[in-house]
Amino acid sequence: MISPDLLFYKFKPWKKAFITAVQRIKSNPPKDLDQQFERLHDTVFEKIDCLECANCCKTTSPMFFEKDIDRLSKALGMKTSAFVSEYLVRDKDDIYGLKSTPCPFLGSDNYCSVYDDRPKACREYPHTNHRKMHTHLHLLEKNAIICPAVYEISQKIAKIEPI
Repeated sequence: MISPDLLFYKFKPWKKAFITAVQRIKSNPPKDLDQQFERLHDTVFEKIDCLECANCCKTTSPMFFEKDIDRLSKALGMKTSAFVSEYLVRDKDDIYGLKSTPCPFLGSDNYCSVYDDRPKACREYPHTNHRKMHTHLHLLEKNAIICPAVYEISQKIAKIEPI
């Protein structure tokens, strides 16, 4: 596993180039931006196995929407209020997140015990193959120091013209 600290220090030297590339993309997104990100995403994930890392589950909390809470409480056989009380906390923006990290549903083998019922934010992580990627670019810098896949994708974005 690559620790988030190591990714941060690896990311730091070319962070400026990455931010410049992101600003360029935001100001004039290529028509095929989503397809370019999808290709990068697919290429990187051919080499990276999330189960070897699970930094995302170990270091961050996903947002929990009402649908996520309802689905997970039902899957766990809990009342919604009990699930919220045991696992979640509201942040300053009134959004639910986990009370603690690592995620309580992460096993020692890096498997998720609620994988089929996991929150939408977990399903979509690391947010590198969405439609309208120009609206998700702000997530890349944060996630590049958590996820080795995003780190690699971000590195490629910082180096290629045009992305």
